[in-house]
Amino acid sequence: MSNELVLLAGTAATIGFFHTLLGPDHYLPFIFMAKARKWTMFKTIWVTILCGIGHVGSSVVLGLVGVAFGLALGKLEMFEGVRGNIAAWAFVLFGLVYFIWGLRRAILNKPHKHSHIHNNGTVHVHEHGHHSEHDHVHKKNITPWILFTIFVLGPCEPLIPILMYPAAEHSTSGMVFITVIFAIVTIATMLGVVLVAVYGINLMRFGKLERWTHALAGAIVLLSGIAILMGL
Repeated sequence: MSNELVLLAGTAATIGFFHTLLGPDHYLPFIFMAKARKWTMFKTIWVTILCGIGHVGSSVVLGLVGVAFGLALGKLEMFEGVRGNIAAWAFVLFGLVYFIWGLRRAILNKPHKHSHIHNNGTVHVHEHGHHSEHDHVHKKNITPWILFTIFVLGPCEPLIPILMYPAAEHSTSGMVFITVIFAIVTIATMLGVVLVAVYGINLMRFGKLERWTHALAGAIVLLSGIAILMGL
């Protein structure tokens, strides 16, 4: 393995780490959706990994197509920019719809009290809320796939320029090596941040705020999309 390829691998790992860590849209949606939808740790892990693979994989495919057809880096980056805008608007739309649904659900699920008088004269008061099980059943299975679709659309901008060197050297093994390093570091960073944050949030007690977690999750996704559009 050449010194240039080793240096490039280190660069890919560093960029993958900081690109992910400094992009809250890479992990905030999973953190808050896991809390709102009460995902198990196993489900949180596979959804995050699946979306990470889709995120990196789509840019790998685009890069390979560009190399195969001899497209200039500028054209590939322009196309990545278009994909980025589509993904950002998808985040905004999904977040807005989910926020409105969560807000409505929280309002309809406002706790209220019922009194019951037992035969011995004891008065028993309990508090509970109502929510639409129909909405819950239909939304709990499609949310991960909506996130996956959005992450497939979302470009992994730093990867394509990194692939240009081994591509120019006609090194297929070099391209595979750099891609694997970048993908592992990116997905591992996503997963690490998500798991630590979810573990911490699960230790917290939200009390009466629990019913607002769906609205909060939708707001986070919405704000992530807005942040992408604003270039933050």
